[in-house]
Formats: sequence, C-alpha cells, structure tokens
Amino acid sequence: MPTAPAPPNPTAAMLVIGDEILSGRTRDANAYHLAGELTRVGIDLREIRVVPDDHDVIVDALDALRGAYTHVFTSGGIGPTHDDITADAVAAAFGVGIDVRDDAREILETTLAARGMTATADQLRMARIPDGATLIGNELSGAPGFSIGNVHVMAGVPSIFVAMVAALLPTLRAGTPRQSREVRFEVGEGRIAAPLRELAATMPELSIGSYPFREGDVRGTNVVVRGTDPALLDAAVTRLEAIRAATT
Repeated sequence: MPTAPAPPNPTAAMLVIGDEILSGRTRDANAYHLAGELTRVGIDLREIRVVPDDHDVIVDALDALRGAYTHVFTSGGIGPTHDDITADAVAAAFGVGIDVRDDAREILETTLAARGMTATADQLRMARIPDGATLIGNELSGAPGFSIGNVHVMAGVPSIFVAMVAALLPTLRAGTPRQSREVRFEVGEGRIAAPLRELAATMPELSIGSYPFREGDVRGTNVVVRGTDPALLDAAVTRLEAIRAATT
C-alpha cells in the first residue's frame, strides 16, 4: 500500500517587541536563534515582525499573526520597567484579566531569595500573568514567560530567551525537520537564473535559494535547496551539479 503523506508542518511567526530594536540600539539575536531551533524540530517559521513598545500596535499584530499561524512566539517587553507592556497587550488581545499570580510569584521570590534578595514591587511586575496562561520556565532569572492560546511570550534578553525556548519547544507538536543541501557555482546568478527557475518549477516541494558571493577575484553563487524529503534533496543536488557542469 502507498505510504500516506506526512501531515504538513506546524507554522509559526515571531513578534519581536521593542523600541530598542527599531532604533538600532540593540541588535536582535533572538530571531536567529528561534529560526534555527524551529527548523530543527520541524516547525516552519513563515514571518518575523518587529513592533515598537506600543500597546495597540502589539495587540493588532498579535491578532493578525495568531489567526494566521499555528504558533506565535514573542520576545521582549516582559521585564520590570514601565515600558514592559507585552503581558498587558497579550491579555488585551485575548480579552482576559491579568494580575500577579501565586505560582509565578513563588518562582520569582524563591529565585531571588537564593541570591539573598527580596522581591520588590517592580520585580513582581514580572509575575503578572494573563488569566488562563501556562508558565514557561526560566532557569536563569526565575521570571517566567507564558503561553496563552497559540501565543508564547518570552523575554528579550538573549540568554533568557534561549532558556525559555529550550523549556517550551519539547511541549509543542513538532513536524518533519527541514534539511538543506548546498551547491557552489563559480559563476554569477545571471548565468544560472533560467535553469534555477526551471528546477524550482519542476520541484515545487523544495525551497531553492541563490546567494551570490565574492572571494577575491571569484564571483559566484551558492545555491541552497531545503525540504523535508532527503530523496528529493538528493535529486535536486544531482540536477544542480548537471547545471554547474554545463555552465563552467
């Protein structure tokens, strides 16, 4: 009997929140990390959106993204300061209340106590969780992220974001990890544009990208094919190698 096709991979968007990203003051590393981790587990990242610390803009973006993708991952805006408004915006997007929650408070206070500190009122802002949300662990600072519906809210500090992603991903349904193959051409993109277009048309299951480079006097193109079927990837590489042989 023929094998049933695998179900499509879950899809995802990332919402990066913060004026500091848009101003260029901070270089975002979280999107790069999340993209790699989602590729590894078979969740297809389809969109990355960056928005300012503006309540209404965050709500509008969440409403658009959570209706379009299986998962929405956010980073930024869940700290202790006045401009950390993500949790409130998420609560507004879902139409639920938000307040300091006992389990989040206990985690935060226990972590701080281990460092000889007592939680301040500002620090307890990080224990404000929308009603009905599930906590995302954070071994570094103790302040949790949270998931509500298909939205997963995490810190903007890269080391903490990495820890939260590690805690969250094993709880989500994974798909088929995407693999990639690369073929190097020592000719410019223009020389191979037509055969690449034909290859993409005949192998729609694969994603095919061309990336020009220059190394000394050599101007070339790296062609990368991505997909979930190793046999198709191998077939694409064979085709690419034939194209390369015909253009060198």
